[in-house]
Amino acid sequence: MIIKICGLNDASNLKKISALPFDWVGYNFYQPSPRFLDIADPSFLTTNQKRVGVFVNASHNEIQDTIQDYKLNKVQLHGDEDVEFCEKLSQLIEVIKVFRINDNFDFSSLDDFTKCAYYLFDTASSSYGGTGKAFDWSLLKNITIPRPFLLSGGIGPDDVDKIKEFSHPNFYGVDINSRFELSPGIKDIEAVSTFISKIID
Repeated sequence: MIIKICGLNDASNLKKISALPFDWVGYNFYQPSPRFLDIADPSFLTTNQKRVGVFVNASHNEIQDTIQDYKLNKVQLHGDEDVEFCEKLSQLIEVIKVFRINDNFDFSSLDDFTKCAYYLFDTASSSYGGTGKAFDWSLLKNITIPRPFLLSGGIGPDDVDKIKEFSHPNFYGVDINSRFELSPGIKDIEAVSTFISKIID
Protein backbone atom coordinates (compact mmCIF):
# COMPACT_ATOMS: atom_id res chain seq x y z
CA MET A 1 0.00 0.00 0.00
CA ILE A 2 1.30 3.44 -0.96
CA ILE A 3 1.50 5.95 1.89
CA LYS A 4 1.62 9.61 0.84
CA ILE A 5 2.27 12.35 3.36
CA CYS A 6 1.21 15.76 2.12
CA GLY A 7 1.59 19.39 3.12
CA LEU A 8 5.13 19.46 4.50
CA ASN A 9 6.86 22.83 4.44
CA ASP A 10 9.35 22.91 7.31
CA ALA A 11 12.96 21.81 6.73
CA SER A 12 13.59 20.32 10.18
CA ASN A 13 10.27 18.49 10.32
CA LEU A 14 10.74 17.22 6.78
CA LYS A 15 14.17 15.83 7.54
CA LYS A 16 12.76 13.78 10.43
CA ILE A 17 9.73 12.63 8.45
CA SER A 18 11.81 11.55 5.47
CA ALA A 19 13.59 8.95 7.62
CA LEU A 20 10.31 7.03 7.98
CA PRO A 21 9.35 4.20 5.59
CA PHE A 22 6.68 5.82 3.43
CA ASP A 23 6.46 6.26 -0.33
CA TRP A 24 5.41 9.69 -1.61
CA VAL A 25 5.86 13.17 -0.12
CA GLY A 26 3.54 15.98 -1.19
CA TYR A 27 4.61 19.61 -1.54
CA ASN A 28 1.87 22.21 -1.80
CA PHE A 29 2.39 24.91 -4.43
CA TYR A 30 -1.02 26.56 -3.96
CA GLN A 31 -0.27 29.97 -2.46
CA PRO A 32 -3.51 30.49 -0.48
CA SER A 33 -2.86 27.28 1.46
CA PRO A 34 -1.31 27.50 4.96
CA ARG A 35 0.85 24.56 3.84
CA PHE A 36 2.24 26.40 0.83
CA LEU A 37 5.90 25.54 0.25
CA ASP A 38 7.61 28.92 0.09
CA ILE A 39 11.21 27.79 -0.32
CA ALA A 40 13.56 29.66 -2.64
CA ASP A 41 16.24 26.95 -2.38
CA PRO A 42 14.70 23.48 -2.73
CA SER A 43 17.99 21.66 -2.16
CA PHE A 44 16.99 20.52 1.35
CA LEU A 45 13.98 18.56 0.12
CA THR A 46 13.97 14.85 0.77
CA THR A 47 15.05 12.42 -1.91
CA ASN A 48 14.03 9.26 -0.02
CA GLN A 49 10.46 9.44 -1.28
CA LYS A 50 8.89 10.26 -4.62
CA ARG A 51 8.14 13.98 -4.82
CA VAL A 52 4.58 15.02 -5.61
CA GLY A 53 3.78 18.64 -6.40
CA VAL A 54 0.25 19.73 -5.49
CA PHE A 55 -1.30 22.41 -7.74
CA VAL A 56 -4.66 24.15 -7.98
CA ASN A 57 -5.58 25.62 -11.38
CA ALA A 58 -1.96 26.49 -12.14
CA SER A 59 -0.83 27.09 -15.72
CA HIS A 60 0.99 24.43 -17.68
CA ASN A 61 4.11 26.60 -17.78
CA GLU A 62 4.04 27.19 -14.03
CA ILE A 63 3.76 23.48 -13.36
CA GLN A 64 6.48 22.65 -15.86
CA ASP A 65 8.88 25.14 -14.28
CA THR A 66 8.15 23.79 -10.80
CA ILE A 67 8.72 20.20 -11.95
CA GLN A 68 12.20 21.21 -13.08
CA ASP A 69 13.04 23.41 -10.09
CA TYR A 70 11.93 20.88 -7.47
CA LYS A 71 12.70 17.70 -9.41
CA LEU A 72 9.14 16.44 -9.02
CA ASN A 73 8.24 12.85 -9.87
CA LYS A 74 4.47 13.39 -10.04
CA VAL A 75 1.97 16.21 -9.96
CA GLN A 76 -1.37 16.27 -8.14
CA LEU A 77 -4.08 18.44 -9.65
CA HIS A 78 -6.53 19.57 -7.01
CA GLY A 79 -8.48 22.20 -8.93
CA ASP A 80 -10.82 22.38 -11.91
CA GLU A 81 -8.32 21.13 -14.48
CA ASP A 82 -10.13 19.68 -17.48
CA VAL A 83 -9.47 16.53 -19.48
CA GLU A 84 -7.40 18.30 -22.14
CA PHE A 85 -5.14 19.91 -19.54
CA CYS A 86 -4.60 16.58 -17.75
CA GLU A 87 -3.84 14.75 -20.97
CA LYS A 88 -1.30 17.35 -22.07
CA LEU A 89 0.45 17.29 -18.70
CA SER A 90 0.40 13.48 -18.63
CA GLN A 91 2.74 13.53 -21.62
CA LEU A 92 5.32 15.18 -19.37
CA ILE A 93 4.87 13.54 -15.96
CA GLU A 94 2.60 11.17 -14.02
CA VAL A 95 -0.59 12.98 -13.03
CA ILE A 96 -2.73 12.37 -9.95
CA LYS A 97 -6.18 13.91 -10.48
CA VAL A 98 -8.17 14.78 -7.38
CA PHE A 99 -11.93 14.28 -7.27
CA ARG A 100 -14.03 15.68 -4.44
CA ILE A 101 -16.56 13.06 -3.41
CA ASN A 102 -20.04 13.35 -1.94
CA ASP A 103 -23.31 11.44 -2.30
CA ASN A 104 -24.05 13.17 -5.61
CA PHE A 105 -20.71 12.61 -7.32
CA ASP A 106 -20.98 11.41 -10.94
CA PHE A 107 -18.56 8.50 -11.08
CA SER A 108 -19.00 8.17 -14.84
CA SER A 109 -16.89 11.35 -15.14
CA LEU A 110 -13.83 9.32 -14.12
CA ASP A 111 -13.84 7.63 -17.52
CA ASP A 112 -12.78 10.91 -19.15
CA PHE A 113 -9.55 11.10 -17.14
CA THR A 114 -7.98 7.73 -17.88
CA LYS A 115 -4.77 9.33 -19.19
CA CYS A 116 -4.01 10.24 -15.59
CA ALA A 117 -1.79 7.76 -13.76
CA TYR A 118 -3.82 7.87 -10.53
CA TYR A 119 -6.95 9.30 -8.99
CA LEU A 120 -7.17 10.71 -5.48
CA PHE A 121 -10.56 10.82 -3.78
CA ASP A 122 -11.02 13.61 -1.24
CA THR A 123 -14.02 14.94 0.67
CA ALA A 124 -16.17 17.43 -1.23
CA SER A 125 -16.04 21.01 -0.02
CA SER A 126 -16.68 24.52 -1.30
CA SER A 127 -12.95 25.28 -1.35
CA TYR A 128 -9.88 23.60 -2.81
CA GLY A 129 -8.29 22.87 0.55
CA GLY A 130 -8.73 19.78 2.65
CA THR A 131 -11.62 19.58 5.08
CA GLY A 132 -10.08 17.27 7.66
CA LYS A 133 -13.23 15.18 7.30
CA ALA A 134 -13.75 11.80 5.68
CA PHE A 135 -16.30 10.99 3.01
CA ASP A 136 -18.28 7.75 2.90
CA TRP A 137 -15.83 5.21 1.44
CA SER A 138 -18.66 2.76 0.84
CA LEU A 139 -19.67 4.93 -2.14
CA LEU A 140 -16.67 3.44 -3.98
CA LYS A 141 -17.27 -0.22 -3.23
CA ASN A 142 -19.44 -1.25 -6.17
CA ILE A 143 -18.09 1.31 -8.64
CA THR A 144 -15.79 0.48 -11.53
CA ILE A 145 -12.85 2.85 -11.15
CA PRO A 146 -10.59 2.77 -14.23
CA ARG A 147 -7.34 3.90 -12.60
CA PRO A 148 -5.49 3.12 -9.34
CA PHE A 149 -6.66 5.48 -6.60
CA LEU A 150 -5.69 6.83 -3.21
CA LEU A 151 -8.03 7.69 -0.37
CA SER A 152 -7.75 11.08 1.28
CA GLY A 153 -9.83 13.36 3.47
CA GLY A 154 -9.78 13.24 7.25
CA ILE A 155 -7.63 10.13 7.59
CA GLY A 156 -6.22 10.08 11.10
CA PRO A 157 -4.14 7.97 13.48
CA ASP A 158 -7.15 5.89 14.55
CA ASP A 159 -8.17 4.84 11.02
CA VAL A 160 -5.75 1.94 10.52
CA ASP A 161 -8.41 -0.78 10.95
CA LYS A 162 -10.82 1.08 8.67
CA ILE A 163 -8.14 1.31 5.97
CA LYS A 164 -7.23 -2.36 6.26
CA GLU A 165 -10.88 -3.36 6.02
CA PHE A 166 -11.51 -1.28 2.90
CA SER A 167 -11.37 -3.31 -0.29
CA HIS A 168 -11.45 -2.36 -3.97
CA PRO A 169 -9.49 -3.83 -6.93
CA ASN A 170 -7.88 -0.46 -7.70
CA PHE A 171 -7.33 0.77 -4.15
CA TYR A 172 -3.68 1.79 -4.17
CA GLY A 173 -2.95 3.76 -1.02
CA VAL A 174 -3.75 6.61 1.37
CA ASP A 175 -2.88 10.29 1.59
CA ILE A 176 -2.52 11.71 5.11
CA ASN A 177 -2.24 15.35 6.11
CA SER A 178 -4.04 17.60 8.58
CA ARG A 179 -5.01 15.07 11.24
CA PHE A 180 -1.32 14.31 11.79
CA GLU A 181 -0.30 17.94 12.27
CA LEU A 182 0.99 19.92 15.20
CA SER A 183 0.35 23.03 13.09
CA PRO A 184 -0.16 23.58 9.35
CA GLY A 185 2.84 22.10 7.53
CA ILE A 186 4.34 20.55 10.69
CA LYS A 187 3.65 16.85 11.24
CA ASP A 188 3.61 14.93 14.54
CA ILE A 189 6.54 12.55 13.94
CA GLU A 190 5.47 10.06 16.59
CA ALA A 191 1.88 9.88 15.33
CA VAL A 192 3.02 9.42 11.73
CA SER A 193 5.57 6.77 12.71
CA THR A 194 3.02 4.79 14.72
CA PHE A 195 0.48 4.98 11.90
CA ILE A 196 2.97 3.76 9.30
CA SER A 197 4.15 0.86 11.48
CA LYS A 198 0.56 -0.30 12.01
CA ILE A 199 -0.33 0.01 8.31
CA ILE A 200 2.67 -2.01 7.11
CA ASP A 201 2.43 -4.56 9.93
